[in-house]
Amino acid sequence: MKRTLVAFAMVLGLLWPGAAHSATQADGRVMLIGVPGLRWSDLSPTGTPNLWQLAGLSAVGSLSVRAVGRVTCPYDGWLTVSAGVRSAVGYGCGLPPLPESDQAGAIIPDYGYLHDVAGQRNAGALGEAVHAAGDCTLAIGPGAALALADRSGRVDVYAPSPAQIRSDVLTRCRVMAVDVDDLIRPYVTGERLSRDEDRLTAQARAAALRLADAKAGAVLTVLPKDVSVLLAGLSDHGGNPHLRVAMMRDGDVSGRFLGAASTHRDDTTILPDITATMLSLTGIATPPGVIGVPWQASERRTGGTEAARVELERADVAGETIRNVGGIFFTAVAVLQVAFYLTAFLLLRRRRGLTGIRVAAVVLASVPVSTYLVNLTPWHHAGSPVLALVGGIAGCALLLAAAALAGPWRRAPLGPLAVVAGVTATVLAGDLLTGTTLQLNSVMGYSAVVGARYYGLGNIPFALFATSVLLLAATIAHRLTRGDRAGAPAATPVDRPAPGGPAGGSLAEQTAPGDRAGPAGDVAADRPAGGSRASVAADRPARGSRASIAAAAVVAVLGGFAMILGGWPGVGSDFGGVIAFVPGIAVTALLIAGRRVSIVKLGAFCVAGGVIVMSIAYLDYLRPPGSQTHLGRFVGQVFTGEAMEVIGRKLGAMLGTLLSPNLMPVVIAAVAFLVYALLRPEQATAGVLPAAFAHSPALRAGLIGTLVSGVVGMLVNDSGAAVLSMALALAVPLTLSAGIRALDDGASRYDDPGQEPASNSLVSRSS
Repeated sequence: MKRTLVAFAMVLGLLWPGAAHSATQADGRVMLIGVPGLRWSDLSPTGTPNLWQLAGLSAVGSLSVRAVGRVTCPYDGWLTVSAGVRSAVGYGCGLPPLPESDQAGAIIPDYGYLHDVAGQRNAGALGEAVHAAGDCTLAIGPGAALALADRSGRVDVYAPSPAQIRSDVLTRCRVMAVDVDDLIRPYVTGERLSRDEDRLTAQARAAALRLADAKAGAVLTVLPKDVSVLLAGLSDHGGNPHLRVAMMRDGDVSGRFLGAASTHRDDTTILPDITATMLSLTGIATPPGVIGVPWQASERRTGGTEAARVELERADVAGETIRNVGGIFFTAVAVLQVAFYLTAFLLLRRRRGLTGIRVAAVVLASVPVSTYLVNLTPWHHAGSPVLALVGGIAGCALLLAAAALAGPWRRAPLGPLAVVAGVTATVLAGDLLTGTTLQLNSVMGYSAVVGARYYGLGNIPFALFATSVLLLAATIAHRLTRGDRAGAPAATPVDRPAPGGPAGGSLAEQTAPGDRAGPAGDVAADRPAGGSRASVAADRPARGSRASIAAAAVVAVLGGFAMILGGWPGVGSDFGGVIAFVPGIAVTALLIAGRRVSIVKLGAFCVAGGVIVMSIAYLDYLRPPGSQTHLGRFVGQVFTGEAMEVIGRKLGAMLGTLLSPNLMPVVIAAVAFLVYALLRPEQATAGVLPAAFAHSPALRAGLIGTLVSGVVGMLVNDSGAAVLSMALALAVPLTLSAGIRALDDGASRYDDPGQEPASNSLVSRSS
């Protein structure tokens, strides 16, 4: 069986986007020049001539220095290079510790603290791998010593500065590093990195850059020509994260951008990649705990050093803008959503302003996908990127809403819903298939500056993707089952509790009370007062009919394709999304097919989602370590016993979102509005939501499936409430817009004061 899985994984390895490795040199030599705090905006031909010349001879890219915290200090940056995984010393940190010289080499004092107290079990992995291969390490400066020390804290050759080491010594070891701390040192006070990134004036920073450039130039001058050179701006220099400089001089790679398979970007790398790159260039085996992969010179040309500097600087501007705008944006979304529900509640009770509410609902639902569409424009090139970004999002939302409300589909209750959901699903699916360039540097996506994710399907995009796919599939199912509804016999009463008695049954079996079949399957509320409070839906396709089976199949196929796309390693790579998507698809399909959904079945669907994603992750794990995504690495963590630590960290992050002032108001307002509208349709929404569900039971199924995916997604993703809030922010306004149009069309009314809907749960508690 295992051989079969291995063979299958090898076949899939040809299809999955894998890690492209740099050529391994069996006897190569490498020098890492670390310049903590260095940004691309710092470089110029006159201010930093040595670094500028090196850039012209190298492949160049952006380095995301995210380690563990929001910002990365020099200590954590060098420690991450040592460990090959994101690491932190565990307290307020600044510069690395000073090594104690010991004959030719040196030892870092109290190095055992990192293993025993700070919990950095991988500290020393780089130096240990070099020693295991029978080679030595040469470090110049404290940070270099920390990076190259083995697990005992020892480096073989050490010098405090380049001026104190002879050129012939540089030929002794194949793995070398130098700490150029002249730029970062002025930002450190009391052994801690300052939070003020503007601590230095422009003139003072320029002076520090000249010192750093001179020290790097001194190393490059005496370095043998056959040594591969890596230069990295290993840390932040204040309280705000930024993208830093990455260069690699190795053979004929000049004039190209520098990327790595870890980010799936041809111009962006991460700190742990440095560890893997140094080992790869020297032909030393990479320890299994290292999560980075070797740097790779891409095929994309830079167009010259200045053009590359401008593009990489703009990438930092884009990421920084997204980071700065994100909190304000989600606050604005929360305020608009709450204001919308409150206004809709007040107006709908009086049956006023229905058209305005419908327009506002469609505009609000158009905002999420507009945060991705705006990235089709060069907003970060503008003189004021914030204004260009916000204006672009607003413009895209208005254009999409206008298209949804002005096309020939506007007269159909589900028309605008289908347009907005279809565009959202298509944009995100297309983005996944083309490298996720739209989610990168999006306020509802992710950025390399923050460094939480670099590719694939983010948690908020998952919520929008799942919601839009389920609503779109429900719309198609509605079209497929119209014939069944039109030809269905009149409704027959079923036993329900008397008015005021307890309600029972599942929403899958309910329709609006007092309804009976009207022309073309519509439902009219002309049942006499005091009649039966509920009836079997005449507008629901017959259970087991061909149309209902075909409609359920559409949901399963579309949903299944989207789920695989979202969870596929190297494409969506979304672990929690698969777990949450599977029950949403299954519930929607079953309800459309006229089947009941019990708590037991719902639990089984969640388990099925877990089994599917773990199967995908295990196949990913069978691939070479350098080709694995975080899905495969999680399986490895299960085998090593580290998985519970990861789960605990993500659980803590999820619970933290439940107190978010930007996310929870959206959840509370949407859920309260939805529940009250279902329990008291006349009082809350003039029967708008029952009208939507009476017009299209498939829409009701899609909304329930969306809620299921949103709730499960909230529980299994570290973004927590963000998943459910964004699912609701898209689904509820669109459903409301459909109900208003259905009510205008007379699809369903609750004008009889004697007819009051029963309160029923979304899923039945029996199997």
